[in-house]
Amino acid sequence: MTSAAESISGRPAGYRDAFAVREFRAVFAAHLLSLLGIVTGEIALSVLVYRVTGSPLLSALAFALGFLPYLLGGTLLAGVADRAPARRVLVVCNLLCAASAAVTALPGAPVAVLLAMRGFSALIGPVLAGTRSATLGDVLGEGDLFVLGRSLIRIVTQGAQLAGFAAGGLLLTAVSPRAALLFTVAGFLASALLLRFGTRRRPARAAGRADVIGASLSGARQLLADRRTRALLLLSWAPPFFLVAPESLAAPYADAIGAGTAGVGLLMCGMPVGTIVGEVLAGSLLSPRARERITLPAASVLLLPFLLYVLRPSLGWALATVALAGLGAAYTLGLDQWFVAAVPEELRGRAMTLQTAGAMSVQGAGMALAGAAAEYVPAHWAVAGSGVIGTLVVGSVVRLVVGSR
Repeated sequence: MTSAAESISGRPAGYRDAFAVREFRAVFAAHLLSLLGIVTGEIALSVLVYRVTGSPLLSALAFALGFLPYLLGGTLLAGVADRAPARRVLVVCNLLCAASAAVTALPGAPVAVLLAMRGFSALIGPVLAGTRSATLGDVLGEGDLFVLGRSLIRIVTQGAQLAGFAAGGLLLTAVSPRAALLFTVAGFLASALLLRFGTRRRPARAAGRADVIGASLSGARQLLADRRTRALLLLSWAPPFFLVAPESLAAPYADAIGAGTAGVGLLMCGMPVGTIVGEVLAGSLLSPRARERITLPAASVLLLPFLLYVLRPSLGWALATVALAGLGAAYTLGLDQWFVAAVPEELRGRAMTLQTAGAMSVQGAGMALAGAAAEYVPAHWAVAGSGVIGTLVVGSVVRLVVGSR
């Protein structure tokens, strides 16, 4: 399918064409504001829980709860994305997240409440992300502009994480964690306002008033029953499961090579930087057909750089290795085009929600598995092992995608 921008101009669409769409600018800015608030809130809440309890476990749990409820929310609440008007879903989700953050900022809020609110926001997260992705199809069409719009959302997500962690750390030197959480509230409220007044009201994609859980589960069954959609979902989920290994083991690996805490921070930045560069290059320099051609080869080899960890590389080489693996994430641009073409419009919101929930959940599981492996083998062997096993697994998934055509 050809996007409007392509057919009018006679040239392939670019990132600038996506920004030329007023509604997309509103969706993009709203996502950026909420994301900066989320990242700041993650740091502030983790620090707050540690100060209140003195427990590293509870502090880590405050962070992990941003991942754990994703699968539950994506499975049971996905029907909301199609059964209600998208703008209403986006605005209400942002308001609920703002209210959750406001509760955590209340003086004297018990730790159990802090953790519960963190989990509640994560439960809503896949519905918000899935509805936003489906909305891009309404705003930008189902052609190349949709792919570039999704790419921009991923790029700003990676960039905002880098900037947000740095800004959050600086913010906490000036204000208390509870005060910093007010920035999260402000981010979600500003996002809700932008979406309410910057996007059009569109009717729900799916008719009927079936219960949300029933609609969510039936939608998941329909999507997973289709051979093509199932293969594309697996290709969305398999690489991220293994890609998180170097990040989750950054601390023990930096300690093993004597890189210190500065090394931990650099290793955490390598993958996002590589991902941003890969997406920008693929989105700017390659045609839509070329991006589709590189999808399966890029997915097949993106984990191979991890094999260099066998050599226990120095900080510089380890950073280059994870950045190189991040470049391979450009495979997602072609995958996005295939996925939106494979999913019926009435299931698009549920499909995007399920895809997002699965991606977040497998990352959390991948972090846990990498950490468990590093209890028995050195960190560099755990990362190299994820490269070997991950390449074999992703290769199997690629064969499924090829067979589903």
